[in-house]
Amino acid sequence: MILVTGATGQFGGKAIDHLLKKGIEPSRISALVRDAANSQALQEKGIDSRVGDYANYDSLVRAFNGVDKLLLVSSNDRQAIENRTAHHMNVIKAAKEAGVGHIVYTSFVRKPNFEDSAIAAFQNSHVESEAFLMKSGIDYTILQNGIYLEMIPVFLGETIVEKGTIVFPARNGKASYVLREELAEAAAHILATEGHQNKLYQLTNTASVSFDDIAEQLSRVAGKQVTYQSPPVDEFASILKSVGVPDQYIGMFTMWATALSQDTMDADDPTLEEFLGRRPTTMKQFIDKVYAKVDFETTP
Repeated sequence: MILVTGATGQFGGKAIDHLLKKGIEPSRISALVRDAANSQALQEKGIDSRVGDYANYDSLVRAFNGVDKLLLVSSNDRQAIENRTAHHMNVIKAAKEAGVGHIVYTSFVRKPNFEDSAIAAFQNSHVESEAFLMKSGIDYTILQNGIYLEMIPVFLGETIVEKGTIVFPARNGKASYVLREELAEAAAHILATEGHQNKLYQLTNTASVSFDDIAEQLSRVAGKQVTYQSPPVDEFASILKSVGVPDQYIGMFTMWATALSQDTMDADDPTLEEFLGRRPTTMKQFIDKVYAKVDFETTP
């Protein structure tokens, strides 16, 4: 039995879809959900849903009963970083008590000396979770996933179409962006095949790109010049504040922009391509898909 956590989320849900595409029978797949009321779509696919919460240890032990392989999709808890680590440890301890044989954990890419990164606290939550898993005695596979391509529109903001200018303090930093669904597909591949016990895989794209590269591709799609400006972080924060962006989001944007400027996520690796059996979706292809239908001609 394979159990997928975060099954109603985008990563877990896509992982289940890819398990089905790979010929895994629905009867061999279970899904962890926090609320049974949200499991109708899973039930329609023939997937058994089990109710459990990362913060509720007893519910996890019950949900993991009879499970051989478990996909631990990292917690999206938006409170203190420590909550995320505690959630992961809860899952791992409950899995051990329930007799789970193998955990596949979705971690995050990092480079040597990550402690100096602007996202060091976020990355350290994964470091601690990885260490706890490796010491648990359960067979593990750790997936150090790259930053999602889907984050690019978030960083660009809604006004990119209107203004034709990217304003983001990432300087010339590069990152190896990758499509979330393809990471979920890779996780499904690992769950559906053997030989991955006690392995760590870095799953990124095969080339890193900067915001200058992104601006170039947007210009191509738009048929007009899209420029990139990288103001100082303080100036960028003031711009966001002046248009009413909440402080919480200002902190998030500046943190990730600074991390990008530090090349924290500039780590190219061929492993994802090997698992997919094809080249991962590129930034250019992603920009084409997301922005090809945007009517740039009606913008200033």
